[in-house]
Amino acid sequence: NLIGPIMQMCTDRRGAYLKTEYLSPTRAMITFDLPLAEVIYDLHDKLKSVTRGYGTMDYELIGYFPADLVRLDILVGSKKVDALSIICDRRDADRRGRAIVKKLRTEIDRHMFEIALQAAIGTKVIARETISAMRKNVTAKCYGGDISRKKKLWAKQKEGKKRMKSIGSVDIPQKAFMAVLDTEGER
Repeated sequence: NLIGPIMQMCTDRRGAYLKTEYLSPTRAMITFDLPLAEVIYDLHDKLKSVTRGYGTMDYELIGYFPADLVRLDILVGSKKVDALSIICDRRDADRRGRAIVKKLRTEIDRHMFEIALQAAIGTKVIARETISAMRKNVTAKCYGGDISRKKKLWAKQKEGKKRMKSIGSVDIPQKAFMAVLDTEGER
């Protein structure tokens, strides 16, 4: 009854099913071709979780094969951050890009200007999150009266935010880099 979840786990990891041998009424050996990157990363831990500790695995290298891989770049405020770029399977890039920008959104602090977080393959943006700007109530000192004064203050604030965004830099904390590494294991 554990064969189904094991086969699902292997196919989710780009595995190619080869055969199943029944060694005894209670034991089966399932053979898959899997990319080495998937085996190295956390296959053993996931196998133990799926089989409640009963499953074991053995592997041998069979050579190199072409794969459909892409470079997933992360842009913070329209600037590429090379430390966050990863190479992943094209089919998995969308999910991983969304997970990374979502995690970064919670980890990077708000600034005085809006920050766009994007995951892109080449020039095509596949995921986007926005960290909204902190706002100061510039109309607090204006009481009642003419709305044109308030509109003028809002326009002035908007202009200042625009200027800050063009020259401002976003500092990415170390915990954000560690959080991105954590998202790699979420399947």
